[in-house]
Amino acid sequence: MWTQQKNDTLAPLEELQGRTVGLKFECNQCHTEVFTDLLGVPAPDSDASALDETDQFETEEIKCPGCDMIHSITVKSTFDGVQFDVSDVASDKISYQVAEPEA
Repeated sequence: MWTQQKNDTLAPLEELQGRTVGLKFECNQCHTEVFTDLLGVPAPDSDASALDETDQFETEEIKCPGCDMIHSITVKSTFDGVQFDVSDVASDKISYQVAEPEA
């Protein structure tokens, strides 16, 4: 089931930490719906020396199949939650889906 990201609300860390997610979004250039490969959700750094150093990031790039525009994707994990950012795409236009664990 796809969950649409909300503008000012982080996705719950406890549901996503240690899991993989797929993202979908609409390309802002050609309006093609783009689906990513599975992305890992990093754990915040509990060993950091300061609270503002606990954030962890994973960054990937994906090419739109409709117009070949390169989108940069960032998965930001904090103790407050997880944020998905796609370059040139509004955050409320991004949806995510948690991959089911393999049996």
